[in-house]
Amino acid sequence: MIDVSDERFEEMVDDAFDQVPQKFLDNMRNVVVLVDDFHPESPNILGLYTGVALTNRMFAHGGLPDTITIYKGALQRHCHSEEHLAEQVRVTVLHEVGHYFGLEEHDLHRLGYA
Repeated sequence: MIDVSDERFEEMVDDAFDQVPQKFLDNMRNVVVLVDDFHPESPNILGLYTGVALTNRMFAHGGLPDTITIYKGALQRHCHSEEHLAEQVRVTVLHEVGHYFGLEEHDLHRLGYA
């Protein structure tokens, strides 16, 4: 297990989003990124996309924003060094962004984002 400050963890999340290709970021709308310690029902999951994937949206989709939640406590518990944590944050962010764009688990595994 590794422990980093909230500020350092948020830097890691920001760094991970910096690695998302700009053409994808340009097409993300109405998405909020949250950091929490653990998912209340599944404390071992590292991240969660909640919303309607872009591929499943109707033309007039609106309402509450989609969310990408990155679970700091679960990630810290999963990792053994700061470098490992930064890499796992990167993979988790890319995984959840992939869900936003409609990728399924098998697609994300194939791409190395699982």
